[in-house]
Amino acid sequence: MSIIGTIIAGLIVGLLARFILPGRQNLSLVITTLIGIVGALVGYWVAGAPTNGVDWIRWIVSVIVAAIGIVIYGAVTKSSSVR
Repeated sequence: MSIIGTIIAGLIVGLLARFILPGRQNLSLVITTLIGIVGALVGYWVAGAPTNGVDWIRWIVSVIVAAIGIVIYGAVTKSSSVR
């Protein structure tokens, strides 16, 4: 993937992950994109079999990983800001 493609895929994956999670997440667009990039890279690596066309399994894994990342980020930032 190119850098621009990775950023765009990360943005899409991050926004989809936020969409499927219930409630409101207090994340900036930059944090959403960064978590989405990690999710996209992990999804690309986990479902790495070469395919033709759109690889839906890779996208689904990416969104699930990003959703888990958003939940973890929310738990970490919530616990550190309670003091």
